[in-house]
Amino acid sequence: MEKRSAHILKIISENQRIEVSRLAELLEVSPVTIRKDLDFLEEKGLIKREHGFAILGSPDDIGNRLAVNYEIKRRIAQLAATLIKAGETVMIESGSCCTLLAEELAMGKNNITIITNSAFIANYIRKYSGVRILLLGGDYQRISQVTVGPITRANLEEFFVDKLFIGADGFTQRTGFTGNDYSRAETVRDMARQANNTLILTESRKFNQQGTVSLLPIEAIGGVFTDDGIPEAQERYLESRNVTVYKVPLNLPG
Repeated sequence: MEKRSAHILKIISENQRIEVSRLAELLEVSPVTIRKDLDFLEEKGLIKREHGFAILGSPDDIGNRLAVNYEIKRRIAQLAATLIKAGETVMIESGSCCTLLAEELAMGKNNITIITNSAFIANYIRKYSGVRILLLGGDYQRISQVTVGPITRANLEEFFVDKLFIGADGFTQRTGFTGNDYSRAETVRDMARQANNTLILTESRKFNQQGTVSLLPIEAIGGVFTDDGIPEAQERYLESRNVTVYKVPLNLPG
């Protein structure tokens, strides 16, 4: 994504709703240029347009969450992608960092197969020809755009992979990694049973909050991809439990 598009996302996520003409002024570009940029971002499901305004969608919408701190999430995804070889089959659960990981793999690796329960991810990377997508069936959650439940579990039993990538909504040393939806957490556990290594992708800000549902015990997590804003105590705790912590810069110089 171009730097200007990333800057537009930052402005919209900070304001939630902003006039298109004001965006053009802030970025010192023409209205025609800004409309093209917004068309691109809307096509990717990151923003919405409404009567001369650019807005974020529902807080529960994954496109909305993807737009917030986009560049940090992109760096996390790029680092995680370095672990995956051409020709590999991986599982990826839903989430904004996971979506960007799927895109990194689709753009940069040949003959990758992605098994996912996320219809959003499948749609997000559909234009890339170098990736095979296996979309799991099941009960469809409309807002998060994922499948869950017994049909998803039955589908998963047919597959075995080396790596599963998941997101998280929070972490504490007492609870471990947590989510906010019981059915999705249950599906994460089903996916983890079919993988040799479970890896978490999440921003450091999630280490300052707690979700409502347990995802997996710490012993089931092989690594965490985050940014260097992770609290030192949490990083030390994870490493003491044999969880490798991979970090990208929270802020780039310049």
